[in-house]
Amino acid sequence: MAATGIRKRHSKGCPAKADKGKRCRCGAGYEAEAFDRRTGKKLRKSFPREGEAKTWRAEVQGEVARGRLKASKPTTLQEAWDEWLPAAKAGTIRNRSGKKFKPAALRTYDQSMRLRVLPVFGTTKLADINLPMLQGFVEGMIADELAASTIQVTMLPVRAIYKREKRRGELLVDPCAGLELPPIDSRRERFATATEAEALIAAAPEQDQACWATAFLAGLRRGELRALRWADVDLGAGLIHVRNGWDDIEGEIELKSDAGRRRVPVTGKLRQHLLDHKMRTDRTEGFVFGSTGTSPFDPPKMQKRADDAWEAAGLERVTPHACRHSYASLMIAALSASPQGFNPEALRTFMGHANISITFDRYGHLMPGSEKEAADLLTAYMDAQRERAEDAARQADAGETGAQSGAQSSELAL
Repeated sequence: MAATGIRKRHSKGCPAKADKGKRCRCGAGYEAEAFDRRTGKKLRKSFPREGEAKTWRAEVQGEVARGRLKASKPTTLQEAWDEWLPAAKAGTIRNRSGKKFKPAALRTYDQSMRLRVLPVFGTTKLADINLPMLQGFVEGMIADELAASTIQVTMLPVRAIYKREKRRGELLVDPCAGLELPPIDSRRERFATATEAEALIAAAPEQDQACWATAFLAGLRRGELRALRWADVDLGAGLIHVRNGWDDIEGEIELKSDAGRRRVPVTGKLRQHLLDHKMRTDRTEGFVFGSTGTSPFDPPKMQKRADDAWEAAGLERVTPHACRHSYASLMIAALSASPQGFNPEALRTFMGHANISITFDRYGHLMPGSEKEAADLLTAYMDAQRERAEDAARQADAGETGAQSGAQSSELAL
């Protein structure tokens, strides 16, 4: 290793490997080295170009000096995953919202790692995996015609592992930074029109009509429909309180974010469906759509019953997820037609999105006018809210000033 901490590497057959005086005829690259005095260990990494090696060494020396980096362990991706998954299940590792990962999400992560990631990178050390390797892996999945959503889900646990290792000071470079993934085209989602939604609800088996109506007219997710109890439905106030979800394995679970716990308005038609369902089942407590008051409905069975009925009626099938998208499109149309104009924040609240950007990313193409007009509508809404707050503050100041003037007048009178 040279005094600069950078060493030229040579392949086995390169003349310069045996005789340093000879000219290098290989592209083995350069190895950078930094020493951590506290641990007495060396950190090494190889790069194709000398400039990259120098940059890495300078960054590592700075991080070591600040106590932010330790000599990396020879941990493989398989070993890191075997540590990460149990910690996530136990709640030690949380999602970006600070909440425990949903059991279904962790099962999907585990399946993606076992089927696609670990067979390729499982025995490779974390420090040896770089951006070009991961980008090539992604491009391979694209070539295999995997869906964009599948590719994104596949890389989520890999990102999570590297984010944790970097935060713990085990790694300096996150190879996932700068990784390009194919975008998910939300426009391919199925959206039923108002007329079609009514026809689909009417053609569904009687026992399931209220559930499909709630999916279409309140936008609840499948797990939220399964967990919905009569205690969550206030027909007098015209509100559904979404409080929990349902997982196929874990049962009742907390919702992913605080925004998921929400109140959704009940339309007149939905109210009638729910009333009819309550009378038909003769239940006033327990699960609203459960096979019994204590057992949630079985999604595959309900879907099969509906599919058979819709096929017989000559209607195109939908899923609860498509119903949720349809609810968004119908709500956008309804809000756009209101005298007050379109209110994106109201849609965000009803959908249970954590922030408005999710609503715009997923449904912006359905909003009135162009993307710019939708953004202008949001700006106008935010401006109006700010003006109302400022008016309230001015009125409060005016009231306080009036009270002070009255007090001063009383003192003068005394």
